[in-house]
Amino acid sequence: MKFFKKPSSVTSPKGENSKAATGSAEHTDELPADFAELHLPDELNRAIRKLGFKHSTPVQKEVLPHSLDGEDVIAQAQTGTGKTAAFLIAVIAYHLENPELEKRPPGTPFALAIAPTRELAMQITEDAHLLAEFTDLEVVCLVGGIDYDKQKKLLAKPVDIVIATPGRLLDFCRSRTVDLSQVETLILDEADRMLSMGFIPDVKAIIRRTPRKENRQTQLFSATLSEDIRRLAASWTHDPVLVEIEPEKLAVDSVQQLVYLTPHDQKYTALYNLVMSDDVDRAIVFVNRRDETRSLADRLYRNGINCGLLTGEVPQKQRIRTLDEFKAGEIKILVATDVAGRGIHVENVSHVINYNLPEDPEDYIHRIGRTGRAGASGISISLACEDDSFMLPGIEALLGKPLDCETVPAELLKPPPPLQRGSREERRANQRSGRRRRHS
Repeated sequence: MKFFKKPSSVTSPKGENSKAATGSAEHTDELPADFAELHLPDELNRAIRKLGFKHSTPVQKEVLPHSLDGEDVIAQAQTGTGKTAAFLIAVIAYHLENPELEKRPPGTPFALAIAPTRELAMQITEDAHLLAEFTDLEVVCLVGGIDYDKQKKLLAKPVDIVIATPGRLLDFCRSRTVDLSQVETLILDEADRMLSMGFIPDVKAIIRRTPRKENRQTQLFSATLSEDIRRLAASWTHDPVLVEIEPEKLAVDSVQQLVYLTPHDQKYTALYNLVMSDDVDRAIVFVNRRDETRSLADRLYRNGINCGLLTGEVPQKQRIRTLDEFKAGEIKILVATDVAGRGIHVENVSHVINYNLPEDPEDYIHRIGRTGRAGASGISISLACEDDSFMLPGIEALLGKPLDCETVPAELLKPPPPLQRGSREERRANQRSGRRRRHS
């Protein structure tokens, strides 16, 4: 989740300084009153002031008093609510207030955060570096798709906080490069996704390597609290505090939701005119199928729109590069599937566009959560043809209210211009051919 980036460091395509999605303000020497009430260490207060936090979010207000007191926490909160700050602030404060008398061996952290995706783990790591800027904490990120030996070298020295995906962390545990026997704080982020992605056996194997639950603090965060998640949470936590921030309430409150009834053969036309609108600063377009995602991104490219593509089959290095370009404003449109889209945590996404409505209503909640983050305003536009209409009742039932459906505006049906260039594959083929000719 992305909320710690300095407001002055992100510039929107229109050249205006962006503000963090947590409701942060420009840098100020004033410490927000609700953070001042927590009596945090000076090093943390300096970071909070520098990052321009304006106020704490609901999940931070509910979680921090308990997590700072060392209590276990089970929290229902989706991405974009400020939960990363809630658990990182508690971890850093504990370290500062309880200095260790003896040094731990290399590769032996006192805090461990487990996340289901590389993107989320890397985002948490970036946020941890920003919040820990005025401390001596060593933060290490362990994820797949990144050079194993480089990560192994980082573990050859003392580390304080490890943030990892389950598979890569378990690899290091089995090779005895990481020692979890001194973990005092365990964080499980997006537990429902770890369950749905089949990571629970790995997570259990990792947790067995940490101290007993009575001898550590455990914080579990999940967008939903199904019976399976509650059962797992009960086995991993000791006398926990339960915090519930309802995802459907967040979606309704922070995102303006529109459904444009669009004939199937006019969907692309409507999308093209939408993304070319001056109102769209930064948008994510969600598509249900990988093949259609590729086709749509390529068609936008051929129409002169530089856009990024995120699907599960895109190589990790390319996904990281695409996200970096999106964050920097070098591209303003991402075309993504749900699997890749849940790993997107970027400030100031003005629009989410559903090219297809998802079959799972909860995916709709996750999609629109990419905008309107932490109380900021955002807009979700769904282009619904006849095939999509079957998904509407389930989404409306989850939201607890009907969606506003209207005929697609006439201005969005203006025919796109002729294609301006060949496909990206053709461009790459020409580049490869040119390189071969130069070296022949």
